[in-house]
Amino acid sequence: MGRVRLEAITWDRLGDTLAERLLDLKPADGSPWPRIAFDGAPAARPGDLARRVSEALRIRGRSSLVVGTEGFLRPASVRLEYGHRDVESYYSGWYDTHALWREVFGPLDAGGDGRVLPDLWDPDADRATRSPYVQLPPGGVLLLHGPFLLRHWFPFDLSVHVLLSPGALRRRTPEAEHWTLPAFERYEQETDPAGTADVLVRADDPRHPAWGG
Repeated sequence: MGRVRLEAITWDRLGDTLAERLLDLKPADGSPWPRIAFDGAPAARPGDLARRVSEALRIRGRSSLVVGTEGFLRPASVRLEYGHRDVESYYSGWYDTHALWREVFGPLDAGGDGRVLPDLWDPDADRATRSPYVQLPPGGVLLLHGPFLLRHWFPFDLSVHVLLSPGALRRRTPEAEHWTLPAFERYEQETDPAGTADVLVRADDPRHPAWGG
């Protein structure tokens, strides 16, 4: 954190600033679809920022698609094989990364067709969502949000990490989900998302974020 200078900002201004940055972003692999990560624990609500950026892009005439990794959870029989509170499973096995590669990133490769599946599995009903594919036009932006995104070598063109301090993460995580906290500590140690993301957003005070990047 010492090497990142953070500045106070409002959520509205942050959404606008990121949207403006994305307008000129060209994927390094020649794909016509920029792919953006909004990485963070559920308590950090990275999806809120992704949706804010999506709205800012819409106002600027740019298409985007917000996808949450919670729509790509594995079936309960696989996800909970080792119990409902197994930290290793939560960290390494809850999210269907193969499906994300196949249904989200593959279609947005340089030679892809832009047809993205926005979600695959309903964890509450524990069944396939049967959602239709979405055609993302050339120039459309993928805004993928969820936890642990920066440890999978996904081909992001820009990464945003929404950071909570350990104390804020504990306070804002429901008590029934405190068993997940060691997974986020491990993620910080192994991946250093605050140091590796292109944009860092500190959200300890949900009303007054700060950012750098």
